[in-house]
Amino acid sequence: MTTISVAAAEFGRDMEQCYRTIGALIEQARARGSDLLVLPEACLGGYLPSLGGAAESEEARQRRLRNLPPALALDGPELRRVAAMAGELIVTLGFCEADGDTRYNAAVTLNGDGVLGSYRKVHQPLGENLCYQVGSEYQAFDTPIGRMGMQICYDKAFPEAARSLALDGAEIIASLSAWPTARTQAAERLEDDRWKQRFDIYDRARALENQLIWVASNQSGRFGSLRFVCSAKIVGPGGEIRAETGVEPGLATATVDIARELGLARGGGMYNLGDRRPEVYRSVVETHGVVGRPDAPALAG
Repeated sequence: MTTISVAAAEFGRDMEQCYRTIGALIEQARARGSDLLVLPEACLGGYLPSLGGAAESEEARQRRLRNLPPALALDGPELRRVAAMAGELIVTLGFCEADGDTRYNAAVTLNGDGVLGSYRKVHQPLGENLCYQVGSEYQAFDTPIGRMGMQICYDKAFPEAARSLALDGAEIIASLSAWPTARTQAAERLEDDRWKQRFDIYDRARALENQLIWVASNQSGRFGSLRFVCSAKIVGPGGEIRAETGVEPGLATATVDIARELGLARGGGMYNLGDRRPEVYRSVVETHGVVGRPDAPALAG
């Protein structure tokens, strides 16, 4: 049996406060007997204060670029400090990775022995490319609790991303987010926010279509102009929510028998990965690429 905890929590630029929050969540997870703790995107130093784009003024752009999160090395002292705090607990968290002068929105899974796997965000929404370089691959990796994959935020909107990890043997996918409320027509109650609805649909769909364990973390509270929807959750391979925080910050925990649950989901006559017909639809990717033809006409309606 494997016990998994996932957090909806608030992280900002104050690094010492980030460490205190991470430490408190590690202790809560450890007290629950957790083997894995998944923390949000941008744990170490917070996310971007706003999401830019074509309509962003030059003043707003410069203000945003002056307030970027600290860029940290994958092998630097900041992540070593978290690894020491983790000990035997496996911890997945997000941070801004430095590679020379280049920045990546990144995630890492580690424990007291060091880094088990790392990832650089592939899909960038709403001007995030103005602050980060784009990642280029999805790769699953082995851990003491099974084979894992990682995604960050907007990645969950792309079925191909989760499918590539599932085909690489991932039994658990950790999806780390700083997922905000809708930018327009925002609802008064978080429960009614349409971007929160999307977040939840994507989580359940990605778990179900790949028949694996999906662990979705998120930021909470506010940062800059962004308000986050919380909604951290653990989803089983049938798309069922096993534990969640709802629209409040907190820690959700569930105990799962990974091999048994994946076996039941995939052995009941519908094995989604095994029943694929790639010879039929391979041309979609070969001809159009993953994102489609840039000159494709918009659909009506």
